[in-house]
Amino acid sequence: MPPHSPLRIATRKSALALWQTGHVAAQLRSLHPGIEIELVPLSTRGDEILDRSLATLGGKGLFLKELEVAIEEGRADCAVHSLKDVPMALDAPFALAAVLERADPFDAFVSNRYASLDALPHGARVGTSSLRRQVQVRARRPDLQLVDLRGNVNTRLARLDADEYDAILLACAGLQRLGFDERIRDRLTPPDFLPAVAQGAIAVECRADDAHTRALLVPLDHVATRRCVEAERVMNLRLAGSCQVPIAGFCTEQNGTWTLRALVGDEHGSEILRAEATADSATLDTLGERVADALLAQGAGRLLAR
Repeated sequence: MPPHSPLRIATRKSALALWQTGHVAAQLRSLHPGIEIELVPLSTRGDEILDRSLATLGGKGLFLKELEVAIEEGRADCAVHSLKDVPMALDAPFALAAVLERADPFDAFVSNRYASLDALPHGARVGTSSLRRQVQVRARRPDLQLVDLRGNVNTRLARLDADEYDAILLACAGLQRLGFDERIRDRLTPPDFLPAVAQGAIAVECRADDAHTRALLVPLDHVATRRCVEAERVMNLRLAGSCQVPIAGFCTEQNGTWTLRALVGDEHGSEILRAEATADSATLDTLGERVADALLAQGAGRLLAR
């Protein structure tokens, strides 16, 4: 791409996706004064099919394919994603050129009448389309009715406000990015609740051989975030995890020590396996594999095979 050409960024059309792409564009303009940027909004299969759960549709990748096709066909130079939606192994032509600093990684409890998950009455209706969230909620509150909830953030909040649910579960980062901080009644945090792998992180994908675009994007990369999410993604990849299996993983770093916590659950909530390990800089590359192997040693393969 010639230096004077606009950088064309593919994005989904949802309000959250457009916010995230605008955030990336703003950082690029700050890093590269005078850069021209053009957004290429696209609709994906994940956006269009709302009457079935992500697990039945195939899970991760549903929000990417159309954006990757645009890059392959030369209609876009890169694409912005929520990293939790990105498959653990990218197709050969593509690379993650940048992973931005992670925002709040946890899940939000949102309700108009109740302050927390524990405050919900027996049998309350809770909306979430995530098997990972469902299995952790069932472990804590097996009496609740868990009901699928699809659509963008505004749609989900509107359905809560229409009294279709007593509470819904969403990602804190998405709510905060769209200015809905006040809707968060409680945050579901470790050790009881683990987020999705790479939740809260934004990634920018481009062709692996597009040196010019990669050079523009690399300064966006947040090294500490990338190290943590890569450990989480390696763990998930070793387990061959997808939205069809409840898997959670969360890595943190403190004073040069990385800690990765993860879980694999039975989709009906009857069983949850947990594992945790630590690493220093010399052993960080194997952290995800070690945690995955610990889960497999407990029988995670049996749950995954289901």
